[in-house]
Amino acid sequence: MSKLTLLFCFIVVAFGVVVDGTTSKLDVGFYEIKKGDLSLKLTNWGASIISLLFPDKNGKLTDIVLGYDSVKEYMNDTTYFGATVGRVANRIAGAKFTLNGTVYKLVANEKKNTLHGGLIGFSDVVWNVKKHKKDGKHPHIIFTYHSSDGEQGFPGDLLTTVTFTIVDNNQLSVRMKAKALNKATPVNLAQHAYWNLGGHTSGDILSNEIQIFGSHITPVDKDLIPTGKLDPVKGTPYDFLRPAVIKSKFYGLPNGYDINYALDGGTGEKMKPAAMVFERKTGIKMELSTNAPGVQFYTGNYIMDSKGKGGYIYQAHAGLCLETQGFPDSVNHPNFPSQIVFPGKTYKHSMLFKFSNKA
Repeated sequence: MSKLTLLFCFIVVAFGVVVDGTTSKLDVGFYEIKKGDLSLKLTNWGASIISLLFPDKNGKLTDIVLGYDSVKEYMNDTTYFGATVGRVANRIAGAKFTLNGTVYKLVANEKKNTLHGGLIGFSDVVWNVKKHKKDGKHPHIIFTYHSSDGEQGFPGDLLTTVTFTIVDNNQLSVRMKAKALNKATPVNLAQHAYWNLGGHTSGDILSNEIQIFGSHITPVDKDLIPTGKLDPVKGTPYDFLRPAVIKSKFYGLPNGYDINYALDGGTGEKMKPAAMVFERKTGIKMELSTNAPGVQFYTGNYIMDSKGKGGYIYQAHAGLCLETQGFPDSVNHPNFPSQIVFPGKTYKHSMLFKFSNKA
């Protein structure tokens, strides 16, 4: 398998990829969409974000996403850098669930549980590039993936589409859709970019200010499986209802954050604020809104000696994730918003990232 080293040359190359024991010839490449000062680079391996360039307060273009230089590194990745994760993002307890009286046993890939879709989730497959418009008035790229009945244990065929669009000169729209073709199935897709508004080579994100528009979290056990409860954040280390420096809240937390917030504003399809992040050194601010009911706040606690773009070594807390999503393990908690999509129905998940800078 050859290795790509020229990240910014958008050359599509063929790789022999083994999927479910079968070797297929699949095209994997790098792509760019750009408008004004905002430039986004992606790969169709895992429908993944590679980089996002945006000017800091002094006008210097800054890459604010962690990533790799080659397709091979994405294929070997265990951190989900920039990936679209699914069929069900986050964790499913015991790698199983019951739907319509049938018990479905999934592939366990984190101890006895399923994480981000299993051993070969949507982050570890090649997506089809349906359409790509690099620049112009509406630069965008559309990735599609057909997930087969029984893949990683999930029922039914699922046709999935992810569209990345640059809106105006400072906004990134990500729209995810999935249509159940023949069986009811859980669907919970998430975007797993690791953000560092100081720049991906600037060290840790603990000095970033963050605000999360969620008054409750879904508390978890030692294996990070939700208990089924909703706990208020007020007066706890999870309280970011007002902007605060991340490290100022670390007391009582051994490693950092990895928790789902129930967003204020209801569980309907309307867009609502999810989070805001600001880095004073660069002056870059990111505002995130979504129609999803939750957002997973993760501070890259277990990154260790990960060789990233340009040979830079990422360590713990090198980036933060804000994964808008359905609640983790919803398939096993009837009191959580349902993730079940029925045949002929379409799952829709939207997020909007707005970037700005100030001196």
